[in-house]
Amino acid sequence: MITALISRKGGVGKTTTAVNLAAALAAQGLRVLLVDLDSQASASLSLGVDRARLAPSSADVLLAGLPAAQAVRRTSVAGLDLITASVDLIRAEAELGVFRAKETRLKAVLDPIVRDYDYVFLDCPSSLSLLPVNAVVAADAFVVPVAPQFLAVTGLCNLIAAAERTAWDHGSRVRPLGLLLTLVDYRIKSTRLTVDELRSEHGSLVFAIEIRVNTRLAEAPAAGQTIFQYDRKAKGAMAYQLLAGEFVMRAKRSD
Repeated sequence: MITALISRKGGVGKTTTAVNLAAALAAQGLRVLLVDLDSQASASLSLGVDRARLAPSSADVLLAGLPAAQAVRRTSVAGLDLITASVDLIRAEAELGVFRAKETRLKAVLDPIVRDYDYVFLDCPSSLSLLPVNAVVAADAFVVPVAPQFLAVTGLCNLIAAAERTAWDHGSRVRPLGLLLTLVDYRIKSTRLTVDELRSEHGSLVFAIEIRVNTRLAEAPAAGQTIFQYDRKAKGAMAYQLLAGEFVMRAKRSD
């Protein structure tokens, strides 16, 4: 199953979720691949890849014709493989335009390897530009991390509709697997109201598990580690373990 993590707003815990959800599933003995599609390479750096060692990356696969299998590398997490990103992805918007099927390029290049994995996660830049469009078209489902803040919540329905319409236009039947509440901080007065409104409006589409603000979660990427490697007793680690369970249930239910 291929899942794209998409958002129109940065800073909502999208990469943190991609890395730690993938790691939590790998810890269950599943084979997981994380594909970093953001030119900032945050997911790659969070898994301990040095900035000088990002190549070969997803840019080489998408733009230079490198077989995806040659870009896959193992991580320090057993069962979790990675295709890194690099700054070369900045050129993707312009260079993907030379391909006849520019919106389905990612689907085509990943097709030879996806069957080797139980789950594939696509960590996208925060927009619905050509790279996230490629991810949505390649995916079976998408997850939208959303912080309970006004600007993050605004436009969610439009984002979901745009993702589904884009996939449909290119022969894909992607489905929203859920909205994931992240960076939840109930010390802020408006948080409870925003969470309640989001759950009221979107109902069961919102994951039951919430990822609350956690210092250890924020520290782990700087160490190049998942939260389970950095502090497996942290509240953030428990949250992502629980999320992995709910994710699997939703994935099976949507088959």
